[in-house]
This record gives sequence, structure tokens and C-alpha cells, in this order.
Amino acid sequence: MFPPSVLGRKEMIASMIRGIRMRIRIGIALVAALATVGIAAGCGGDNENKYGLITEGTLTVGSDIPYPPFEFGRAPNYKGIDIELVEGIAKQLDLTVEWQDTSFDTIFRDVAQGKFDMVASSTTITPERLKEVDFSDPYFLADQSLMVKKGGDIKTVDDVAGQVVGAQKGTTGAAYAEDQTDASTVRTYPEITDAFNALQAGQVSAVINDCPISKYAEKSKPDLQVVEALPTGEKYGFAFQKGSTDLEDAVNGALADLKKNGTYNQIFRKYLAAQPCRELPGASG
Repeated sequence: MFPPSVLGRKEMIASMIRGIRMRIRIGIALVAALATVGIAAGCGGDNENKYGLITEGTLTVGSDIPYPPFEFGRAPNYKGIDIELVEGIAKQLDLTVEWQDTSFDTIFRDVAQGKFDMVASSTTITPERLKEVDFSDPYFLADQSLMVKKGGDIKTVDDVAGQVVGAQKGTTGAAYAEDQTDASTVRTYPEITDAFNALQAGQVSAVINDCPISKYAEKSKPDLQVVEALPTGEKYGFAFQKGSTDLEDAVNGALADLKKNGTYNQIFRKYLAAQPCRELPGASG
């Protein structure tokens, strides 16, 4: 039998050991919990924002609206080929879409600076633009066209020599008018509808613009007529900030899926019915 003083010391030491063991167990549990939270947070971030989006779960898209039949209408109820294609792509990727209406003249600079995740605005893939942005796989083949007022003397692009020609600023139509015609002046406008209105008012003699867009405009402007398709073999693509590989790959995959399941064809038939510009004299086959 031990004296009371010895027993007290033994109980004190045992109590200290129990306390140390308890603190060790609590410490281990806290470390494990923190590790679990960190892993969960990391996995959640990857799942929610694995494409490097500006806003998790949202595809922010820049577009110059209107440009029917590819994009038109009023926010938030936009319509058109690009609108429905992007909405379909976003659905495949389990994302929502936020549209930002912006000037076409600055749209590539804007996406290059990260103001949008993507551009969907009837954008032609060109070597010059590829220096500034990346593009998706092509999703539409579009030529240029010559539009005039009905009953006029201009029948072909050769007839615009010495004339004032209209086009939208920053587009391949404006570049074609400048480089491939003998027009005396190429007058550019912020929106293509402004160029069409100028043609109706007699302020320009013709408008050079993407063929399907000009053909579609004939429906609402019966005094205007596309008289010649100008084969260029241009291809539309969605534009991205350089280095957005994950998002580009995901969009290309979703676009391929829309083609396979028939959604792509349904959208184009809804707005264009066929390829009207391919039926015009001078159009490529």
C-alpha cells in the first residue's frame, strides 16, 4: 500500500497522460476534417468552374445584336441561329448563358481581354483574327453577297466601280468591299441594319455583306435584293480568349453532339430552310 502522497502523484500523472492523449486525438480529428473540407472544396471548384469561366456555372457570351437570322430580338429574349446553338451547347455542358450585346468592331479585343468567355456573333475565322483569339471548330459556311435596290443598274460586283458601297464596320464584308472592288468609297456602319437602311434611302448604291444575312433581310425589306453571291468560302466559328483550351474542347464536343442528335439541322432549317445563297448565280457549289 502506497502513502497518500505517492497515490496523489500517480493519479496526477495518469490524468496528465489522459489529457495528452485526448489532445492528440482531437488534433488528429481536426487535421482529418480540414483535409476533407479542402478536398471537397477543391473537387467542388473543379466541377463547378472546370472551364475557367468568368462566373461559375455561367457561360458569358458576347454578341453584336441584331444580325438576323443569327442573332436578333430584345434582351433577355434573344432569338436566332447563334442564340439557339449556344443555348444548346450550354445545356449539354450543364451551364446557363448570359448574353452581352457589344459592338462587333471591338468584340475580338473584348474576348481577348477576358470580358466574355466566348463570342457567338456570326464571326468568320480569319488568319488575322487567329492572331488575337482562338476559334472553335467551324459551324457554318458563308459567302459574301451584293445587295442593291430593285430596278437598279447594278447587277454584278463589277458594276459598283466608282460607286459608294456600304458595309458593317470591322467585318469581312467591309474588307471585301475595300480590297476586291473598285468602289469610290466604302462607307461602314456600326450595325448591318444601318447599311441596309442607307441603301433604301439611296445613300449608298450597294451593300456587301454575308450572304445568308442579306438574303434573310429580303423578307423585311422587299425593295432590296441580293443580286450576286461572292464566293469566299468563309467559315463561322465561336471565338475564345487564347489558351481557353478546356472551354474550347467542351464547346467543340457539345457542338458535335448537336450535329449528331439532329438539333443542329433543326435550328438551321428553322431560320434558313435551305442554303439560299448557294442557289444564286456565282455561288460556289
